[in-house]
Amino acid sequence: MNWFYWALGSAGFAALTALLAKVGVADVNPNLAMAVRTSVAMLFSWILAWATVPTGSWAAPTARSMLFLVLSGGATGLSWMCYFHALRLGPVARVAAVDKLSVALAAVLAVAFLGERLDARSVTGLALMVAGAALMAWK
Repeated sequence: MNWFYWALGSAGFAALTALLAKVGVADVNPNLAMAVRTSVAMLFSWILAWATVPTGSWAAPTARSMLFLVLSGGATGLSWMCYFHALRLGPVARVAAVDKLSVALAAVLAVAFLGERLDARSVTGLALMVAGAALMAWK
């Protein structure tokens, strides 16, 4: 299975996440809702790691890898905090569309900090995504 099918799976489960979270956050403080969801995700992550990582591959990450994984985890937590508050206040379709601006932001950051390159087709696609999110966000 190549990256594209995994990415489609990610999109599908992210869509389900948005719907389920919207219903779940209706009568709960958004931070508590995020804590519950994060706890389930963490448990799922550890079960998946224990089930799929070979015994000899449990070497400790390097300090650099650990630093960036911890920073990524912090960014994920902040992202989810904002997302749950947005879901509590707004409609799923609009919140999810604006949230997906992360794709364009990630591309810009990858160019700026990782030296990745975008061709004209990619830039056009990103511009269309930004335009679509803007259209979804405005009433």
